[in-house]
Amino acid sequence: MFSLSTTVQPQVTVPLSHLINALHYLKSSVGSSSSATAKPPQKQHASEQDLHSNEPTWSLRDLGLSDLGVRQLDEIVSGVLPRLSQQGVPTSSSPSQKAWRTSHLSSQSFFHNKHGFFGGKIGIDSPVFCRQIPSPLQSIFTELHYWPVWVQTRGFKTLRKHKRLQAGFERPMEPDGFTSSFMKGLLTRDKGMEVESLDKLLKSKNIPDGQQDSFKTGFAEGFLKSQALTQRKQDSLRRTRFILLVLLLVGLYGLSKTPFLSGLDSVDPVQMKNVTFEHVKGVEEAKNELQEVVEFLRSPEKFTVLGGRLPKGILLVGPPGTGKTLLARAVAGEADVPFYYATGSEFDEMFVGVGASRIRNLFREAKANAPCVIFIDELDSVGGKRIESPMHPYSRQTINQLLAEMDGFKPNEGVIIIGATNFPEALDNALIRPGRFDMQVTVSKPDVKGRTEILNWYLRKIKVDPDIEAGIIARGTVGFSGADLENLVNQAALKAAVDGKNMVTLKELEFAKDKILMGPERRSVEIDKKNKEITAYHESGHAIVAYYTKDAMPINKATIMPRGPSLGHVSMLPEDDRWSETRAQLLAQMDVSMGGRVAEEIIFGNEFITTGASSDFDAATKIARMMVTRFGMCERLGVMTYADQTKQSPETQAAIEHEVRILLKDSYERARALLKSHAKEHKNLATALLQYETLDAKEIKMVLEGKALEVR
Repeated sequence: MFSLSTTVQPQVTVPLSHLINALHYLKSSVGSSSSATAKPPQKQHASEQDLHSNEPTWSLRDLGLSDLGVRQLDEIVSGVLPRLSQQGVPTSSSPSQKAWRTSHLSSQSFFHNKHGFFGGKIGIDSPVFCRQIPSPLQSIFTELHYWPVWVQTRGFKTLRKHKRLQAGFERPMEPDGFTSSFMKGLLTRDKGMEVESLDKLLKSKNIPDGQQDSFKTGFAEGFLKSQALTQRKQDSLRRTRFILLVLLLVGLYGLSKTPFLSGLDSVDPVQMKNVTFEHVKGVEEAKNELQEVVEFLRSPEKFTVLGGRLPKGILLVGPPGTGKTLLARAVAGEADVPFYYATGSEFDEMFVGVGASRIRNLFREAKANAPCVIFIDELDSVGGKRIESPMHPYSRQTINQLLAEMDGFKPNEGVIIIGATNFPEALDNALIRPGRFDMQVTVSKPDVKGRTEILNWYLRKIKVDPDIEAGIIARGTVGFSGADLENLVNQAALKAAVDGKNMVTLKELEFAKDKILMGPERRSVEIDKKNKEITAYHESGHAIVAYYTKDAMPINKATIMPRGPSLGHVSMLPEDDRWSETRAQLLAQMDVSMGGRVAEEIIFGNEFITTGASSDFDAATKIARMMVTRFGMCERLGVMTYADQTKQSPETQAAIEHEVRILLKDSYERARALLKSHAKEHKNLATALLQYETLDAKEIKMVLEGKALEVR
């Protein structure tokens, strides 16, 4: 097919000949629409032009131009075909006038048969087949001599294009009132959107005159509200974007700190020149064992000349607060070498391999600055026993790297590793073997001498009464660690500041000791007279049994002031440190625990005993069970330990329970007999507690001896 194609919109491409014929046909149809309304059109026989023409025809509805008039159609025709004159359009369509002159001779080409002229230069009329009236295409091309699309292109692509265009024009007709996208774009391409004014809206809505002002007001308010809502949405969107940006930056910053992005963490040593062994009190044995480590760091050639080798690692074991960290710092300070400090939890990370890389980095830096000291606090968190765990298959990498660094293929001469833990049972066996932590130093709680030294050290840092003897306070603080003693002095200083005193006296130190041992006072608690009396006789029962029992601990203080969870308390402290306890001492402790319940039963009867003795029974039962199962203090079961009673036979379990019950029953009877024999002293002590609420050891002794107390 030879056709001249024109592209009106990017989406639609139609042959120009089709468009020309369609426009002329539509114009003639619109021109005769007025007469068609007055007189219905009569059907005529198909003209010869219709028989011989293969060009499709369309109506106004087919092209979506049913709403156009003649003038608008003339504008479209003159705009699209500016060179098409009105003479080129037939003015009459009478049946007698023939549109075509036919001939039975075929032309040389399909183009000549189709359009009536040759494909060469325009203006040469065909003697064989031509139109009587010049066709629109012939009128357009009268002055053109050459046109690229005249060249016939045959082949598969031409055939496909032709079929696609034909199929496009044969699609179903669109519904009425819908303008096709091609013609709509053609008609409105140079026109903007028409904005409906408020007056037109009022007229179209048929709003009465009296309501037009209200309508305008509501319209304006709605417009302003919509603007405000839009502004809020925009502000919210802006804030959301800002928050997302901040989170993104924080995430990128966090990722930059991860080892696989930022490399290994830097480790800086610390110089401990201001901490020496003079600052460590109460652990003389541990200081003596670490002194040789200091000598090696100061002069290593003294040991290497004889071929000896100092232990690579020192493990400090002891309860919390005994000064293990202070000892490690003192070692580095005495030797004046770099000190690397780390805790076991610092090597743990959510990323696999981070702990091992930090171990490598730590030892690399230490070897570069040897001789030096590496101190790892809470070693059990990184050096715990290795187990098979499918949930954490890489959990052993950190401890494996630590083992390799301490005693692996490469030596770490000049680097001393000090570890501290209060749970040595959890450490891996490979970590505490010779060659790694092969030297273990026990840092125990201080004795009376050590507590005295620690108290004197901390008392020098505050304003204190010069008459205070630290030995008296040290004797009453059995079981206190160095951290507990520091807290005691600090609490006493705070109490003196609250009371407005200019120095710390023995009274504030005793107050701080009672607060640590028995808990803080609860003076706001209101206790009725009956419960207060029961508490006084209960606590005085403990005190009477403790005072008149030979192997019991000396009484330190008795009070019915609520402290912590209890309504009263009797404090007992040994005169000297006890490293072991005898059977008589254990039985005495059981008797003292039973004294409170026995006193309630004797004074108020079996129907008025209270639940205040539950903790006393727990303590007594624990002592009795330990005597039977661990200490071998039972004649029937002998000197055999029973660590796990659930693994014993039913007969053995029954025997253990029977022996424990016998011990508790005998202790209860001994306390009953002692309180009945000292009923007068019991009553006097309870009366004094009701009057004074708190009595110390001296005042208790005066009351039991029948002496009058000084008025407070």
